[in-house]
This record gives sequence, C-alpha cells and structure tokens, in this order.
Amino acid sequence: MNDRIQELLNQITELEDDLRTALNEQQSTIFFQIKGKRVEFEKSMKETHKRLKRNFFTWLVTNRPQNLITGPIIYAMIIPLVITDIFITFYQLTCFPIYGIKKVRRADYIIYDRQQLQYLNFIEKFHCTYCAYGTGMIAYISEIVARTEQYFCPIKHARKVLGSHSRYSRFIEYGDAENYQERLEQYRRALNEEKQNSSCEISNANQARNDQ
Repeated sequence: MNDRIQELLNQITELEDDLRTALNEQQSTIFFQIKGKRVEFEKSMKETHKRLKRNFFTWLVTNRPQNLITGPIIYAMIIPLVITDIFITFYQLTCFPIYGIKKVRRADYIIYDRQQLQYLNFIEKFHCTYCAYGTGMIAYISEIVARTEQYFCPIKHARKVLGSHSRYSRFIEYGDAENYQERLEQYRRALNEEKQNSSCEISNANQARNDQ
C-alpha cells in the first residue's frame, strides 16, 4: 500500500468518526439526551410517543398475517445465534490474550435501548430486543473474526468483496509478496498496540476518578 492510499484511508476514517459524532450530537440535541444507560426525551415528545402507541389487540388485528405465521421460524433462529455467540466469546476469551489482541466489547455492538421507546407496545419492544441482539451479535462476531484475520492473514482477495469489514481496506494487496513476513508482524504488532493503548486509557480514566 503506497503512502497516498494510506493517507486517503486515514482521512476517510477521520471523516467517518467526525460524521458519527456529529450525527450523535444532532440526535441528542433534537430528540433526546443519553444519561448513562437511560435515554430521556423531552416531555412533549414523551406525550406524543404515548399517543401514537398501539395497544396489543389493535396491533394484532392490523399486523400482517405472514409476520405471525413466520414468527416461530424467526425466533427459532435464537438457538444457532446463542450457540455461535457462546463459542465465539469463548474463543476470544481464551485465544486473544495469547495472541496479544484486544478483546472486543459486547456492549459496543449489542445495544438494548429501543425498549425505552414509549410508542412501541410490549410485542414490538420484544421484536426490537431480538433484532438488536441478532444484528449486534453478528457485528460483534464480525469484529472478532476481523481481528483474527488481521493477525493470521491480512491479505486482500483478488476479487471484489461486498460487505468487507473496516480493517480489510488496510490489508496487503493480493499477490504483493515483498517482505510479507515482516509486514505480517507489523499487523500483529498493531493489534498489540491497540490493546496497550486501551489499557493506558482505562488506567488514566481510573486515575482521574481517583483524583476526583
């Protein structure tokens, strides 16, 4: 990867971070504020949400029949999801410390906050909780696998890959064999540095709390 491409990738990453921050700030200002694990809406917004809420019987009558018919199939998927979750979590807990890779935090990917929305009835909240677990868990697994791929095989494919993870764009070009082993070690050291930087940030945060 030449210096120009690396520079562009760094700029893209910075812009994505800035955009994510700006969107979060806009949402918090217009609609709600996040206080710890709670999401608080303005009083007028809360009243609007409660007024728009459909009770269970209205929801049942107006719901699409195909949704009710396929419900058991959808929720049966919780079995493979949970099994995969258990195995991938066990893998990173046992192997990542050996590799020197920073562990992926579940809380960064699996987020339960839609149940705080007052315009959803209890069935809709249950659906949202299930979806949050499923999509969040897949993203959580994807990041664990991405860090593993960076450690063992940070090489791009010859063909274009759809939906590649965020680390993929920085991998070594397909067929670029020059100094491969040395560069592989650089990718591994980068993972270790992520872990060390995270430890320093946690230590500094704890020290700041102690000083207060």
